[in-house]
Amino acid sequence: MQIDLTKLVTESRNSASEAIDTLSTLEMLKVINNEDKKVALAVEQTLPAIAQAVDAIATAFSLGGRLIYVGAGTSGRLGVLDASECPPTYGSAPEQVVGLIAGGHKAILKAVENAEDNAEMGADDLKAIHFSARDVLVGIAASGRTPYVLGAMAYARSMNAIVACVSCNPQSPMTAAADIVITPVVGAEVVTGSSRMKAGTAQKLVLNMLTTGAMIRIGKIYGNLMVDVEATNAKLVERQKQIVMQATDCEREQAVVALDACDSHCKTAIVMILTGVDSDTAKALLQQNKGYIRPAIAERS
Repeated sequence: MQIDLTKLVTESRNSASEAIDTLSTLEMLKVINNEDKKVALAVEQTLPAIAQAVDAIATAFSLGGRLIYVGAGTSGRLGVLDASECPPTYGSAPEQVVGLIAGGHKAILKAVENAEDNAEMGADDLKAIHFSARDVLVGIAASGRTPYVLGAMAYARSMNAIVACVSCNPQSPMTAAADIVITPVVGAEVVTGSSRMKAGTAQKLVLNMLTTGAMIRIGKIYGNLMVDVEATNAKLVERQKQIVMQATDCEREQAVVALDACDSHCKTAIVMILTGVDSDTAKALLQQNKGYIRPAIAERS
């Protein structure tokens, strides 16, 4: 298969780093750091598209749909990483955000030869998780041309699902196949073609925004507190107490008592303290208001 890399921004040569192998270690790192500074500005240019994707994902969540990331190599690993961090952070179901990577789970740790070149595998992996029109697909590939991702995107489109893409090359095959196009153009990499660097950083920033924004929209954040966090280790047990104290301005002892009364559910403890109701009433208020704390509190004020 003949691949023309000359038209890809991510494969171009960076004049700022052409002699990087001759620099001192500190000067070498300054070059890398200066290039990294450009990433957030490139992502900033794509905020309207990211906002569109966040709203689509939040709507899908509210209707029982899922967010599915699909990628290969670094891009696939970033999708898997973002998906895996949602349940402990937001108390979301593991199946609500799913990361698929070309070559399967073993490809997370070690490259699987030619997996990314198999478009049919991309569609098959979506079929295996029963992808439907209620779901949102986000294809991730720095190049914008990965066959595995394109195959998944084509299948998702055939199911009439919303399809977004995150790539770092404008006017790529992926941008032509997506409903929502997120293309932070970060320019040439410090090491030519090493898209795990600036392109990977840009993708990580975008994925952070997609899930964080969607979780905020569906009520899993109160103020800037992760009020659905699950206490799965000692640090998070302590964080729950701090969250309740910060949200209600109560003393530690009151936070502990409230959490103990509601099986360590931050939202319920917060509503209990702010409204003066018992655990069962607080749970009912949250259920009536679809898990949103502010309207639950307003209902009792």
